[in-house]
Amino acid sequence: MGAGTFQPVKAETMDGHDMHAEFIEVSRSFMQQLIHHQQQLYAVGTTSLRTLESIYWLGVKAIEGKLNLQDGIKQWEVYDELPQHHSREMSLKALLSWMDEQHIDKIVTRTQILIAPGYKVRMINGLITNFHQPSSTLLLLVAALIGSDWKHVYEEAIQRKFRFLSYGDGMLIRIQQASV
Repeated sequence: MGAGTFQPVKAETMDGHDMHAEFIEVSRSFMQQLIHHQQQLYAVGTTSLRTLESIYWLGVKAIEGKLNLQDGIKQWEVYDELPQHHSREMSLKALLSWMDEQHIDKIVTRTQILIAPGYKVRMINGLITNFHQPSSTLLLLVAALIGSDWKHVYEEAIQRKFRFLSYGDGMLIRIQQASV
């Protein structure tokens, strides 16, 4: 996690915001565990969620013959440029096959993925996170998972005097219809 995680969105629209990049490192054994994991999967923290979703999209890039670790995952490509129909298992298997071809045991790359309303999660059934500040990409991520009710959740948190930010109170977000 980098300092960019806490940068406010200053642009008038999301299109004008330059999402920070974070390095991710994921081992082959972890991806194999994900393939065989049959129970619900919950990310702990927004960085974990961004990493898991980025793994999915790296696999999609492998399927499409477009995977280059130097490119990583760019901010908007998961909305505009990549196909949306591959399963989690198909994506992970393609990524593992690509790793076999490259003779590598871990993926090290950068992700700039921006999870915002309209994004459909592929890897998780829920997220454990804290309450995030207004005008942040983290609040956009929460709004993407909760939907339009995110405002009610935050109004309730304010009313009950929950603590916000990194060392504040936490919440569990369950995704009703994850695409996993």
